[in-house]
Amino acid sequence: MENNNQDKKPLRCAIYTRVSTTDNLEKDFTSLDSQRESAENYINSQKAEGWVALPDIYNDAGYTGANTDRPALQKLITDIKTGKIEAVIVYKVDRLSRSLLDFTQLLEFFEEYKVVFVSITQLFNTKTSMGRLTLNILSSFSQFEREIISERTRDKMGAAKKRGKWIGGVVPLGYDLDRENHKLVINPLEAKVVKDIFHAYLKEKSVLKVAQQLNEKGILTKRHAAIQGKPRGGLPFTGNAIARVLRNPYYLGKVRYQGQFYPGEHSAIVDEDTYNKAQAILDANMPEQLPKQRHQKIALLNGIMRCKSCDSSMYLTYSIKNGRLKYNYYLCSKAQKRGYKSCPVKSLNTGLLERKVIELLRTIIKDERFKKEHWEKLTTEQRIPILHSFVKQISYEARSSILEFILCNGKRRSFEVPVNMLKSTGQFNQEKALRNEPQIRQNLLLAHQAQQLLNEGKAKSLRELSGWLNLSQQRLNQVVSLVLLCPKIQDEIIFGNPKRVALAPEYKLRPITDEISWEKQLVLWQTLLKTLLK
Repeated sequence: MENNNQDKKPLRCAIYTRVSTTDNLEKDFTSLDSQRESAENYINSQKAEGWVALPDIYNDAGYTGANTDRPALQKLITDIKTGKIEAVIVYKVDRLSRSLLDFTQLLEFFEEYKVVFVSITQLFNTKTSMGRLTLNILSSFSQFEREIISERTRDKMGAAKKRGKWIGGVVPLGYDLDRENHKLVINPLEAKVVKDIFHAYLKEKSVLKVAQQLNEKGILTKRHAAIQGKPRGGLPFTGNAIARVLRNPYYLGKVRYQGQFYPGEHSAIVDEDTYNKAQAILDANMPEQLPKQRHQKIALLNGIMRCKSCDSSMYLTYSIKNGRLKYNYYLCSKAQKRGYKSCPVKSLNTGLLERKVIELLRTIIKDERFKKEHWEKLTTEQRIPILHSFVKQISYEARSSILEFILCNGKRRSFEVPVNMLKSTGQFNQEKALRNEPQIRQNLLLAHQAQQLLNEGKAKSLRELSGWLNLSQQRLNQVVSLVLLCPKIQDEIIFGNPKRVALAPEYKLRPITDEISWEKQLVLWQTLLKTLLK
């Protein structure tokens, strides 16, 4: 290569510097200045090659090298994209990044834009293959060092927990932090609330009932220092909040680490017998007492349905009746967290609410897709984007019976819809009225009701009907097959002696429904009853 300076094309060099802390930055000559001075001296030594230091400052003070979320680095990347920079100079590799993944991606980015990368104290650059190999090796050691530091930190925290020390975090209700000794001390007023929670739970055996009792007394959760101006705590209790108190081993005077309890430096608030009794009840009642994971079934109104009284979202969930029938409904979040007494709406029947919403929307939105003949051909997955393209939010106020739509164009429309129109279905009322009847009798009556809806064209298919009745399609097929029984068997099931009828479980009737001959069905039926009566 020629050494004539006039033949050398200038190589515009950006100097990137970084320190992890902001300590000593007020001094006249800092670590950032030292890094830049060394880089400038190196660039000056390459003047013969046409290297020129850009005047722009790329300094990141107080930023970790574990990620790329740094303002000066982001400005450097932007300037590279605009073609302003042809070389990046750093004092050491770890000034640019301590993450192997991030460093590799930055190298690929530099290569894409034909940018040279140089670490002056390690005497290599990315113009050579050896330089690229050495960079990768050094970066691996940087990441290894950072992971070792993390492991040591975790080990140190674990050792502190095993000794029962408070290692930081949100101070639990019932305690204050003695900052001088860095340990928890009992707050007498809050400790009384904790004791009341444990005693109330042992009596009520329900986290929601305990939450309701505290809320009725005006007792709030523990307040904590605000973060970025946002207050924390000081809220009404929920079932989850009560469960967290009951599960917290700090109240037993212990610290939990990796599933084991260790004696803590702080004092206990409840005795071991009380704590263990509460755990036993929680374990036994967990499916009922602790809020379940939200039902993940795709729902037409999920994300836009709200309870206006509570200013809370409503989401699709379900309950099982008599171990076989599943009822879908939209549940108010506040009612689920703080008890049904806290909400006038509580829950709304899925089928009734969704049908009423679409019925009312047809009066205000003139779109072919909402027409009944088109809408009923669509699946729920196809209906959701159509609805959301017109409706931003739907809310229901139970006290005034007002169903309100907020459309995407900003307009609001309100309709008076009595709450009883959205609360129950005729099927549910009938099942409630027949709850004392033999199960097989209830199933046969439901089968005829379903068959009638299909015959009259009110339901186009079993799939559509299964949604109306809140039954799976497989289960509805089993129920509807009962109409294939011969008339004499059906008469005996509906009008016969309930005790005798109750002996016949439905699954034993399935082989009978498969038989085409009514005479043979009768023989099988009589044989079944004789067997069951023995």
